[in-house]
Amino acid sequence: MSDSELLRLVVFDVDGTLIDSQAHIMAAMTLAFENVGHACPPRAQVLSMVGLSLAVMMPKLAPGLDADGHDALVAAYKDSFADIRMSGNPLETAPLFPGARETLDHLLGRDDLLVGIATGKSRRGLDHLLKAHGLTGAFVTEQVADHHPSKPHPSMLLTAMSETGVEARHAVMIGDTTFDIEMGRSAGFGTVGVSWGYHPTESLVAAGADEVVASYAALTPALHKIWEG
Repeated sequence: MSDSELLRLVVFDVDGTLIDSQAHIMAAMTLAFENVGHACPPRAQVLSMVGLSLAVMMPKLAPGLDADGHDALVAAYKDSFADIRMSGNPLETAPLFPGARETLDHLLGRDDLLVGIATGKSRRGLDHLLKAHGLTGAFVTEQVADHHPSKPHPSMLLTAMSETGVEARHAVMIGDTTFDIEMGRSAGFGTVGVSWGYHPTESLVAAGADEVVASYAALTPALHKIWEG
């Protein structure tokens, strides 16, 4: 089979990459800390950890609490996040970034590509989000925090490869944090960082991103560059 005939895999992170969910995340985090009687950490600190699983994130955000306190924060965050989601319009509280839908439609329509997701969100949270944006069933592989160690462990991407049959050298991870880039590199994937998310471009470059793009219009050319390089 020639290189042009190979089936390739593109895996997207969700929060900060496809979805602008920072307002939703900060509102839920503020409520969660209030519910356990503690002040929420600064916005920049919270957003810098988006992408980690909650069980990993909470001890970093509240190092002074014990394990029970961290468990309480996780539960309070999940409840607050769900309450906000149910009371608002997901298209407003968690909109797609500009150009994301057009790029997804293009990639999903290609015969030579499989498109998947690897996210720190729960199965329930991802299902609600996909339904709101009309993307239920669009992705061939969907890896969520319920079934894997937290990023940057490569478990999500190793499972995505197993489910799709695509080799790592023909796969690319796309994300906005160093956790995504490190996960991709650990799994042997090519990596594309996006500059509009929660970690700055210089951090994505330092983590080893093959490409960093500043808009969705630049994503498809970046993928071609990785695969043709």
